[in-house]
Amino acid sequence: MGMYEDVFRASLEDPERFWLRAAEGVDWEVAPSRALDPSAAPFYRWFPDGRLNVCFNAVDRHVEAGRGEQAALIYDSPVTGTRRTYTYARLRDEVAAFAGALTGLGVGHGDRVVIYMPMVPEAAVAMLACARIGAVHSVVFGGFAPPELAVRIDDATPKVVVSASCGIEGKRVIPYKPLLDRAVELAGHKPYKQVILQRPQERAELGPDDLDWADLVAGASPAACVPVAATDPLYILYTSGTTGKPKGVVRDSGGCAVALHWSMAAVYDIGPGETMFTGSDVGWVVGHSYIVYGPLLAGATTVLYEGKPVGTPDAGQFWRVVAEHGVKTMFTAPTAFRAIRKEDPKGTLTAEYDLSGLRYLFLAGERLDPETYHWAAALLDIPVIDHWWQTETGWPIVANPVGIEAAPVKPGSPTRPLPGWDVRVLDPAGQPVEAGVDGAIVVKLPLPPGSLPTLWNDDDRYVASYLSAYDGYYLTGDSGHIDEDGYVYVMGRTDDVINVAGHRLSTGSMEEALAAHPDVAECAVIGVADALKGQVPRGFVVLKAGTGRDPKEVEAELVRLVRERIGAVASLKEVAVVAALPKTRSGKILRKTMRGIADGHDEPIPSTVDDPSVIETLRPLLRRPDHRA
Repeated sequence: MGMYEDVFRASLEDPERFWLRAAEGVDWEVAPSRALDPSAAPFYRWFPDGRLNVCFNAVDRHVEAGRGEQAALIYDSPVTGTRRTYTYARLRDEVAAFAGALTGLGVGHGDRVVIYMPMVPEAAVAMLACARIGAVHSVVFGGFAPPELAVRIDDATPKVVVSASCGIEGKRVIPYKPLLDRAVELAGHKPYKQVILQRPQERAELGPDDLDWADLVAGASPAACVPVAATDPLYILYTSGTTGKPKGVVRDSGGCAVALHWSMAAVYDIGPGETMFTGSDVGWVVGHSYIVYGPLLAGATTVLYEGKPVGTPDAGQFWRVVAEHGVKTMFTAPTAFRAIRKEDPKGTLTAEYDLSGLRYLFLAGERLDPETYHWAAALLDIPVIDHWWQTETGWPIVANPVGIEAAPVKPGSPTRPLPGWDVRVLDPAGQPVEAGVDGAIVVKLPLPPGSLPTLWNDDDRYVASYLSAYDGYYLTGDSGHIDEDGYVYVMGRTDDVINVAGHRLSTGSMEEALAAHPDVAECAVIGVADALKGQVPRGFVVLKAGTGRDPKEVEAELVRLVRERIGAVASLKEVAVVAALPKTRSGKILRKTMRGIADGHDEPIPSTVDDPSVIETLRPLLRRPDHRA
């Protein structure tokens, strides 16, 4: 592909040529004659005259190329004790059959299908089946509360909902059907039918509008691929943690296929026949991009894992998956590795598995603290690659592209912008800042293929949320800086920059200091309203398993550590050792929720929370009145 600087420069100086060349990696019904249509700016459209089918590119073309017996998807479920391999030929047949079942229910081009399922192969089958017939899928994380599912049903107005009888969270079996029934009851829009996959762990009682997956597929005729416009939506994915009307991020078919196919080789160094394991969920963007579409578009083998990094049954499960399935590239969230580190601080469980085939570990989802980076790098002795992107962007903005040229790592930075992404840092007045100075991280328009062209049925909100703060730029909502070598440092959301007595301070920098303590597994720092200083920081840490230290002693050490590393101006005088931090199901720490509770607001528990009891346990500690204005 050439060296990074050459590829990056080419992508910005001549994006038309760059992306048309990238589009050659995709099979088209009608190949695009141009890459970008700027006529409707800021609603840019990529490959406007191209036609393709994403399912054909992800499945059928590999069968037609003679690789039908290659493993496409490996289902690994320690919570059920199940291992199952789907070849490309088998996956094509199952997708075509379910696509035919959807067609029989009247689902066609442009219709929406909500998918509310656990981490089972049928979730990927349902996604690909929608793509096969030109329908638009919207995956909602399995187990979401009924009100949140209801607002997504009302926004997407699906013709059909596809679900399962239950999901499994650790050792708990969670019945989905009552949740779905309640959501449909609450929703103003009523789907025509619900298709239910019956699982043996808990079968569901079906009602008059419910159809059994197995029975429906048994009577269906396989459906062929339906070519669609490159600008037609492939899916809608709602941003996590939204209240009221959710933001439905739209992903277009052509841009998504081209960008993900290009990224597999360029960023992750994965090609046909190689195996990628992404420890996420199909309910999140990571699962869409790098469990389902990305690896399959590349003709690779993808691992779909139903379980947790720890507790199902131990902190060695990721290592087992890597060893058993010959994983070359692994991708998960930093919080997963902090959980593994907490349970197995010395990484002794790695000795039980052959990890010699693992070449890369990619981490994303929230900031990778240097301590977790160093721990993982020393344990695995392979490149550990932080990278940064968002639900809205669909694929990485900043990364170390090992398929192009691996750059030296700087702990704390996800490295440099990828080709196609013109990343800048601006001050509040919209002016560029000097190297090393924090500001708002933005991307110069147009965004590259694969990023959101708009929000579902809400162009105005798209402009207001992302494009109005700085003319000509996409607002990422993250703050940070770019150093003299072009390395990007993402320090946190812009609302995680606090103002202490007139000093703007990054809570991310304070978290970095806390994480450096040898007894700390993970941490969070929030800014709390203060009558004297405006805001003051408060720290919360979880200790590694088996530490055996007096928490008060550790807390005092941590306060001193921040003072030494950042200075007295940080005013971090209080750190609390807690049993757990509240997180979303994707592993992001709920700092905004913690801050709201600490400031005395009646903060609602987000629908994305993994374990609501953690927030309730922390609430009395957060609501201590001594720091509130």
